[in-house]
Amino acid sequence: MTFDPSLHAARRREIAARMAAEGGGVMLLPAAEEKLRNADAEYLFRQDSDHAYVTGLDEPSGCALLYADGRYVLFVRPRDPEKEIWTGRRAGVEGAKAAYGATEAYPVGELDQRLPALLDGAGTLWFSLGREATWDVRVGRVLCDLRSRARAGARAPLRMADPALVLHELRLVKSEPEVRALRKAAEITAEAHLAAMRDGQPGRREYQVQAEIEYAFRRRGGTGPGYGTIVAAGPNATILHYRASDAPLKDGEVCLVDAGAEYDFYTADVSRTFPISGSFTKAQRAAYEVVLDAQVKAIEEVKPGATLDAIHDATVRRLIEGMLALGLLRGTVDERLADKSYRKYYMHRTSHWLGMDVHDVGAYFLDGRPRPLVPGMVVTIEPGLYVPPDDAAAPEALRGVGIRIEDDVLVTAEGHENLTASTPKDPDEVEACCVR
Repeated sequence: MTFDPSLHAARRREIAARMAAEGGGVMLLPAAEEKLRNADAEYLFRQDSDHAYVTGLDEPSGCALLYADGRYVLFVRPRDPEKEIWTGRRAGVEGAKAAYGATEAYPVGELDQRLPALLDGAGTLWFSLGREATWDVRVGRVLCDLRSRARAGARAPLRMADPALVLHELRLVKSEPEVRALRKAAEITAEAHLAAMRDGQPGRREYQVQAEIEYAFRRRGGTGPGYGTIVAAGPNATILHYRASDAPLKDGEVCLVDAGAEYDFYTADVSRTFPISGSFTKAQRAAYEVVLDAQVKAIEEVKPGATLDAIHDATVRRLIEGMLALGLLRGTVDERLADKSYRKYYMHRTSHWLGMDVHDVGAYFLDGRPRPLVPGMVVTIEPGLYVPPDDAAAPEALRGVGIRIEDDVLVTAEGHENLTASTPKDPDEVEACCVR
């Protein structure tokens, strides 16, 4: 991770100011913990996004405490020369202050001992209750301890507030450094999708295509996939969150790839569908063009003041029109909207926020109404069609065909910028990329 002390300090100042405007208090942000995969082997560590956004510290265990008055406390693993031989260098208590800007820092082993005093008199505790059971229990103990000592002058926080009200609203609108990271993630992702199209020939296995994709991620400087890579060949493409397995890629079928590289904690999220033989069949191309037309028009609608709900509703209408033309549905658009029969072939939303998390943070509704887009937001646009392989009512040539086309779109003052436009999606260009 590229650590910029001034960037993270500016974020903390903004968070403190927003907390102060809401009555002050202290925000408690736990770091991620290392988790065992099996026996004594851990899963690859990935820092909690909120903690990374605020601190820039990419180490497990401990927490950050942000006060509305600007005080900033870190609990970190202490320096330990013997352990650092095995698992790498640590910032330690001194590094937490000198390099990461903490006004106070303590070893993580002192957390339970010191936390009551650090929360005493806070007024408001900004903490994400229900997210992590271990921390829920720890915070509960601290509150009970402070309440039990009220006659001695201890003052437990009087109210709890969700950090999302401040922190996630800040994360929702991306700064220029964040957009740069997303552009880089998009650039890496484009190369990975091209590698998938080249490698995805008849006889290859899904996991082999996945390997080509994730090799491209790492070769270009990404930290790996930002989420589980989807390589879905043939009927597997009709399973929305399918994970690459060992199914063979077969001539005459399509392969759906949903994959995004993570770079500097920010992830791309791109879906492309390509013909395994190198050429779409007539029926596959017709379905593909229905999805592409809906996707291109949806991207055109991304601009300040638009809402994701309105974009989704317009996209659904276009897809229904296409389903009627393809023979998947009968009747009128309004009839199929009313009975929701279109959901047999298109059952997910068109968009979601994108950033440090693939399904990024931020409220989708304000005061019960769909939230208007503003410059700096990044959204996905990802319509699809999925025809079950056993759907006897569908044209035979479309059974088992799944298509999704997805791009990452930045809302700008003038309208939008498609961050992932360099990944081919025109059907002729896609076929040209499938070198056979």
